[in-house]
Amino acid sequence: MHVQFNFPNEDKDRLVYVRAVDPSDLPKEVRDQIDFEGPVYAIHSGDGERIAFARDRTLAFALARTNEMSPVSVH
Repeated sequence: MHVQFNFPNEDKDRLVYVRAVDPSDLPKEVRDQIDFEGPVYAIHSGDGERIAFARDRTLAFALARTNEMSPVSVH
């Protein structure tokens, strides 16, 4: 069976990407707010804009889901 289905575009806007970021790659004003060692996990919108940071990957995914977004991991 071959049936075309048009998925609603509104769900596409809810997809966000989570990736580890080296704090040394962040602007100084952001680094000054980090009070722990190790990577920071950035949450990016579909167009690449950073919309949030989290201390760890689990927290980044929870933060995205709490805000009704669908997170996926980027390596």
